Order: sequence, then C-alpha cells, then structure tokens
Amino acid sequence: MAQQNTQFDFGDGKQPTSSFTLYEYIISDRGSRYSASIGFVTGREDIKNFLSKLKTLKKYARADHHSWAARLSHEGTIYETKSDDGETGAGMVILRIMQKRNVTNCIISVTRWFGGIKLEGDRFKHIQDATIYAIDHLDQ
Repeated sequence: MAQQNTQFDFGDGKQPTSSFTLYEYIISDRGSRYSASIGFVTGREDIKNFLSKLKTLKKYARADHHSWAARLSHEGTIYETKSDDGETGAGMVILRIMQKRNVTNCIISVTRWFGGIKLEGDRFKHIQDATIYAIDHLDQ
C-alpha cells in the first residue's frame, strides 16, 4: 500500500464494526444508479476479500464501476489506497471524504451502473453523496 503523506492516528477516528454492509440504489440520476458499501479492514487481504464479496453478488458483478478507497491504521500511522475502476477521479473523492470524516480501518466502495447519459460533474456529487451516506449510516 502506498502512503500518500504522513498522517498519525490519534485513536479518535470512526470505524465500522461490520466487515461488509451494503446500501443499495441510494442515488439514481438519468438512468445511472449508485450503491455504497462499507466495511472494516486492517490490511490488503481484507480489502481483497471485501471487493471479492461485493463482486460475487450477481447484479454487482454486472456493474460498470466499483470505485473505492481505504484508510488503514497501523502502529499509529494511517495508510491510504484507492481505485477509480474506470471512473476517473472517483477514488480520490471517496478518500477525501474519509479523511475529512476521520474514518480509519475502513473501505468504502461506490458502485455505479451507467444509465447511458454522461453525468459530467454531477457524477462526483453522486459519489460524494453515496460516500457520506455510508459513513453517516456506519453500523446503524
């Protein structure tokens, strides 16, 4: 995992307790649909398992994009990683919200089914809103 910059974990961050929670079809716009998933992770294997579980769900295997970001705390340092999965810039949108909300030991994936109409900048708003939704509903 690549460390983007040195960040310290002061132990006051939010983190999920469940390894996998899915919020389906929380946003719909011009035919595109978005879902968000969130889970507790502590390393590379947990991230792989989370994404594998998401993609084994039949309708999610057919989705166009699974953009995601993860923040992990290890010995007081926070490590971050992300993937756009073809949705340019999406991973960074998710990661920035996780940073602002101080979420650690967590992966968030925003899944998109493309509806045939380009959303331009609105897609970033939807990715942001889906990420915030997942964090706001953390283990409710």
